[in-house]
Amino acid sequence: MEEELLLVDPASGAPQAVSGSVIRYARRHDELFLTGGRRSKSLETELQREQLETATPVCASLGELSDHVRSARLAAAKSAAGVGVSIAALATSPVSVHPSLTPSDRYLRMADAYGPTAAEQLTCGCHVHVGIDSPDEGVAVLDRIRPWLPPLLALSANSPFWQGADTGYDSWRHQVWSRWPSSGPTELFGTADGYRTTVEALLATGALVDEGMIYFDARLSRHYPTVEIRVPDVCLHADDAVLMAAFVRALVDTAADAWHAGEPPDPVRADLMRLAMWRAGRSGLRDTLVHPCT
Repeated sequence: MEEELLLVDPASGAPQAVSGSVIRYARRHDELFLTGGRRSKSLETELQREQLETATPVCASLGELSDHVRSARLAAAKSAAGVGVSIAALATSPVSVHPSLTPSDRYLRMADAYGPTAAEQLTCGCHVHVGIDSPDEGVAVLDRIRPWLPPLLALSANSPFWQGADTGYDSWRHQVWSRWPSSGPTELFGTADGYRTTVEALLATGALVDEGMIYFDARLSRHYPTVEIRVPDVCLHADDAVLMAAFVRALVDTAADAWHAGEPPDPVRADLMRLAMWRAGRSGLRDTLVHPCT
């Protein structure tokens, strides 16, 4: 599991552009990264200097995941405190902010290509990876979990504020994230070849900086034998983050079982799912969602 976290002033809550300093502090104090004598988590920079990302190792149980999520957050908190800031598990900042881009070559190319979409993109999500046996199984899972992703957003919604104002949305992060050219729900892929063909067609347009910008709501990981579900807002509490992982694991297992049993995926259209995602981000659990099975 990967969680993006804000770095904020302990008194005002205003985001602080200090991710590089936090990472350097963490690397100088490597004991913050050790659990039981082994490296068990990581801290990485993200698009904006006001945020960082934690990542757990592969976990075999929810109890193990809970331990690693908590220790990763603790490592982030200690490293942030070392440079005079705090972490905040919020998907957008409640306080007005003008983000500062992390000066990597990739992020600079993104800033040049996407203008305000990149410059204003200070959002924090939760990405859950679940292991798969093959790319074909992974694509079968992606095809079958599509209608159930909006409820994940509704359950995790944790971003009502934007630039100091209450937007009236439970997840404004979803609105901001949807501005990327390849974000959102997808049509059925059918096979691993179908997935690859779609990715290559998107890359061939030249609209994406690289394949890392395949920002589907759920995708095959480029680096691990996993499916990666990217819908949830980062959760305020660690227990809720672990619960989101449990929901995702259950969806993936159910979808894989359905594929092996020869059950076809629901052919719901991507435009209907886009509407369902909007409804989930708008009202969270405060109103009626679009039913996944309709």
